Amino acid sequence: MYRIIFEADTFWGRAFDIGLLVAILASIAVIALETLPAVRENPASDLWFLRAEQFFTFVFAAEYFCRLMCVRRPLRYMLSFWGIVDLLGFLPSVFTGFAFPGPQSAREGSFAIIRAIRLLRVFRILKLWRLTSEANDLANAVWNSRDKIIVFLTVVLVAITISSTLMYHVEYGGIDADHPSQFTSIPQSMYWAVVTMTTVGYGDVVPQTAIGKLISTILILLGYSLIIVPTGFVSAEISGKILTRGRNKEAHCTECGKECHDRDANFCDCCGTQLPEAGLQT
Repeated sequence: MYRIIFEADTFWGRAFDIGLLVAILASIAVIALETLPAVRENPASDLWFLRAEQFFTFVFAAEYFCRLMCVRRPLRYMLSFWGIVDLLGFLPSVFTGFAFPGPQSAREGSFAIIRAIRLLRVFRILKLWRLTSEANDLANAVWNSRDKIIVFLTVVLVAITISSTLMYHVEYGGIDADHPSQFTSIPQSMYWAVVTMTTVGYGDVVPQTAIGKLISTILILLGYSLIIVPTGFVSAEISGKILTRGRNKEAHCTECGKECHDRDANFCDCCGTQLPEAGLQT
């Protein structure tokens, strides 16, 4: 049972995990479809979706208790990340089902959509955990660029504050009584500034005066130039790591003169001579 449930290297282990993923996807689809107006207004379909939700709750509860039965340290599993995620996959539905019986209340009180977190198991099934090193490199690049990013965000916040305050005073009152201003407050203007600077442009708040449109144009052009700044910081950090990764320019072979060996190389890959102390892995 442990091999089937916790390991994906065997045929039945992979079959169990794939079946579990199918059940998770199906339960998420049921939760999403039962929010459709046609389903909510139809008692027959609403009851059918409730029965489907009860079925998936039973399946995930049985799977959770099977994991507790076959694992060596049940308490350690219960307090682990996967244990908590597996528990939340069925426990909210159990509580809402007992506390609020009936199709309508069960649908409104269910938090079973949290089962989507369990889709992270696809990494283990598809053996994608090897990609975590790349994710760590990206996280390290962002962390190493944190000072530049903080300065960038500070400049953006200052620009948003100044532009929103200016737009409020420029647009306050509107053109006339037939065209009232949509900038009713500075927080409303800050919302407009964020939407404009990120070039999203919902269009729900727009300037009406000539000066306001000029400020909006400047803010849009500023937003285009600022969007690429944090990306450039992270890209430069990653590029620098790629250039320095795996090569050690100080590792110079005294026998054949070859330079730039691997960072963990103890011997020259050309003649086999032991590299000096600078090229040794400590």
